[in-house]
Amino acid sequence: MLRTHTCGELRVQDVGKKVILAGWIDRIRDLGGVKFIMLRDRYGLTQVVLSFENQIDLRRESVVQVEGTVRERPKETVNRELATGEIEVLAEKITVFSSPLKDLPFYPGESKLPSEDVRLKYRYIDLRRKEAMDRIIMRHKVTQAVRTYLSSQGFVEVETPFLTKSTPEGARDFLVPSRLKPGTFYALPQSPQLFKQLLMISGLDRYFQIVRCFRDEDLRADRQPEFTQIDIEMSFNTREDVLHATENMLKYVFKQVLEVELPEKLDYLTYDYCMNTYGSDKPDRRIGMEFKDLSHCFKDSQYQLISNALAQKDVIKGFKVEDFSEKMTRKLVDELDEIAKSLGLGGILWFAFHDNSLRGSALKHLEKNYREVIENLQMKQKDVCIIAVGKSNNVNSVLGEIRKILGERFFSHLKTGFDVFWVIDFPMFEYSEEENRFVAQHHPFTMPNLEDFEKYKDTDLSKIRAQSYDIVINGFEVGSGSVRIHNAELQKEVFKLMQLSEEEIKIKFGFLLEAFQYGAPPHGGIALGLDRLVAIICDVSSIRDVIAFPKTSSGVCPLTGAPDIVTERQLKELKIKLGGD
Repeated sequence: MLRTHTCGELRVQDVGKKVILAGWIDRIRDLGGVKFIMLRDRYGLTQVVLSFENQIDLRRESVVQVEGTVRERPKETVNRELATGEIEVLAEKITVFSSPLKDLPFYPGESKLPSEDVRLKYRYIDLRRKEAMDRIIMRHKVTQAVRTYLSSQGFVEVETPFLTKSTPEGARDFLVPSRLKPGTFYALPQSPQLFKQLLMISGLDRYFQIVRCFRDEDLRADRQPEFTQIDIEMSFNTREDVLHATENMLKYVFKQVLEVELPEKLDYLTYDYCMNTYGSDKPDRRIGMEFKDLSHCFKDSQYQLISNALAQKDVIKGFKVEDFSEKMTRKLVDELDEIAKSLGLGGILWFAFHDNSLRGSALKHLEKNYREVIENLQMKQKDVCIIAVGKSNNVNSVLGEIRKILGERFFSHLKTGFDVFWVIDFPMFEYSEEENRFVAQHHPFTMPNLEDFEKYKDTDLSKIRAQSYDIVINGFEVGSGSVRIHNAELQKEVFKLMQLSEEEIKIKFGFLLEAFQYGAPPHGGIALGLDRLVAIICDVSSIRDVIAFPKTSSGVCPLTGAPDIVTERQLKELKIKLGGD
């Protein structure tokens, strides 16, 4: 080995030892005749002293090897912020493995960082930063904990193909042309969904995989064109079996990597409850601000907006924002009004309760009703109430967006700890205006609530609940899954309700339906986003921060320049001709 110890390892008990360290020069201090360098590797930092007779020309971020003796630092120079801060190494020999030929675009040890695009272009430098490296190491720990736990419970890790068949639904596929069969294409998998169901039909009753998935969709902070799932499938199970297995895995992960105990039993919230209470199917409950139906507080109001709404069976809902009256400025009110208008309402109503008096919108018409709201919501001095009036879905959307914005802007201090719960009973179908038909909200292999299915399949598909479920942590959907359809006839019936033709069904899913005919067990599973889970554990907003070499929000890799053009020869081999604009 080119080193005997790492740069985070030496302590006072090592004083007097002859050691060899290797790493990058983080900082250099020249005190005239004596140089101090801070040597860095992924394990930590160690101060190295170069005496006058051992001086050589060194640059920051040079990679060096130091041979020397450990000695105790003078008491007045001890660095309590460093694990190695009580010692230093007196260098007797220093070897330079490599030295930068020019100044770096940025230095890992500096507090002021360049833009994300610059850091991603030079990601190998960015990863030298302790916080960046620690996130990658945390990802490793989470992955190892998942593998350890699932393996201990009898799950078998199986790899599934990357070059597969394009299927409808979900995002766009990434397509890969076949050279051996010109004019045909593989698709990179958006998930291993069909293959893991086939594994259940094979008799492998407990499967998992830490798997790369690919989706060609518009990107944002929590999306990447390639991402990683913790994929799980089980046979001969109920919905609750999948939920319990997932809960226990998460409890094990949080205990192993953070020493955090999650609750013994997680809450189960229905989709309808979440939408009606938070305006979101993945709410962050830590900020409070639950919606209440306030229609009864306005039943005698003569104010036309209110009386017309109640006559049309619209709803009046609102939520209180504690100790917020001083922050409820005219500028903020105008902003919230614009949000409401963009989502289909005419605006918001609001009032602030301060020194037993009120200020707010339509006060001369609604003060009496507002005072009923104060009592109903148990509002205190300096509290604010925000109210929306209209159709239930619109009201929930508007209040949900306002709640989210207020939480991000004013109540981030409440976002501590981990709020983990299940959302269940999602709608099976949702109507797509773009496609002018009902599509699967989760995916078309999800088992419907069979009672709902028989009752509504010929009348109102929107009322059919699915046997699907999401795991939500701190306002993010971290995992989604379902009990699967295992009956070929039921699966064909679901496809037909989505207006897929017999030909489409045969071409896209014929192999799955054929497999069902040879004996398929009841089965179900879940896929959790590893990137998002690690981002939450590391308390960062973007999954890019926990991926070693991520793409930008436009799907570009600044480091390699991908995606890029290919040669005419490559295109010719694939029998592909590029079209014009």
